[in-house]
Amino acid sequence: MKRCPWCEGFDLYREYHDTEWGVPLKDDRALFELLILEGAQAGLSWSTILKKRESYRLAFDQFSAEAIAGYDDYKVAELLANPGIVRNRLKVAATIGNAKACLALQARGQTLGDFLWRFVDGKPIQNQRRAITEIPARTPESDAMSKALRQAGFKFVGSTICYALMQACGMVNDHLVTCHRHSQVMRLGA
Repeated sequence: MKRCPWCEGFDLYREYHDTEWGVPLKDDRALFELLILEGAQAGLSWSTILKKRESYRLAFDQFSAEAIAGYDDYKVAELLANPGIVRNRLKVAATIGNAKACLALQARGQTLGDFLWRFVDGKPIQNQRRAITEIPARTPESDAMSKALRQAGFKFVGSTICYALMQACGMVNDHLVTCHRHSQVMRLGA
């Protein structure tokens, strides 16, 4: 079975590639989780984050924005002592701030899904890439998303992080055309 070359190497990568990466996702909690995990990954490998994903879910109340927005100094200290997550004070603070920003969007009557998906007009971009070298680190859409997220109060949402989010949640189909998932994911976005 032919896959995108980035996922070869260990089983967790292959499973993520074969079941999640690129699948259109509009659920707010799942999108919030990906936004936080992509930000946590900054400066690290995605494999590191995948290995810690279940610990993140436990530590951050299954990515409930309502719960996270209420974290106090005691909870922050507990998180910074948790070896199951990336113990970076700025990333933990950003997660709490991003939960508050997410709730502020909702208070204005906008879901996180609607906010994010508007950058691709609500429909996945179906790329036809033949080589991993053709995949950019950022695009005009991810630049615009990053700018809008920052204006809405989100942190750790640079353009490269936003493009990785767009790939992960199926806003763009960046499976190579030679990958068995390319046509499957394309049908999901139709």
